[in-house]
Amino acid sequence: MKKNALFRLATKGDAKEILEIYRYYIENTTITFEYDVPTIKEFEKRIEDIEGEYPYIVCLVDDRIVAYAYAHKVWERAAYQWDVELSVYTDKDYLGNGFGKKMYNILIDILRLQNVINVYGCVTFPNENSEKLHNYLGFKKNGVFTKAGYKFGKWLDVMWFEKAILEHGLEPKPVKRMDELEQERVKEILNKY
Repeated sequence: MKKNALFRLATKGDAKEILEIYRYYIENTTITFEYDVPTIKEFEKRIEDIEGEYPYIVCLVDDRIVAYAYAHKVWERAAYQWDVELSVYTDKDYLGNGFGKKMYNILIDILRLQNVINVYGCVTFPNENSEKLHNYLGFKKNGVFTKAGYKFGKWLDVMWFEKAILEHGLEPKPVKRMDELEQERVKEILNKY
C-alpha cells in the first residue's frame, strides 16, 4: 500500500527516531557493517557533522519518520571534493513504498545545486533491494570488493555503484555547502517529490 509522504531536512532533534530505524539494520542485517548501536549523543553528532555540508533528509508519514537518507564525503583529499556517497534507510515496516527512490532523487537534485559531480553507493553484496534501487536510478556497477567486511559469522562482499550527475568539465565549479544554498530552492526540491 502506497503511503503519502512528506520530506524535509533532518535536524539533530530527529536523532532518536532515525536511530530506531537504523537499530534494526545494525542488530538484524548485514546491510550496515556497524556492530554496536550508537548512543543518541553519538547519532546527534553524526547528523550535525553532515547537515551543514551535505543534505540529510527524513521522510515522514503521519508525522512519524519512516526513512532517512544523506550524502557524505567519500574521500578526504581536495581532488575528491566533487564526489559523495549516498545512504538511505527505510523503516522495515515501510519497505516497498518507493521512499528510497524518492529520497535518492531528492539528494541528487540538491547535490546538483551544490555542484557535486559524482555520486556513489556502497552496498553489501548480495542486497537485492539496494541493487534494484541503484540500477533503476541509472547507477552503474563499478566494482566488487570481495570479503571486505565480517559480520554475523561470515565474510561479505561490497559492491560500489557510481553515477555522474553533472558534466565532468575541465574547470568544475567549487562545491557549495548546504548552508550556502538558497533555502527556498532546497524546499522546492523537497516538496517536488
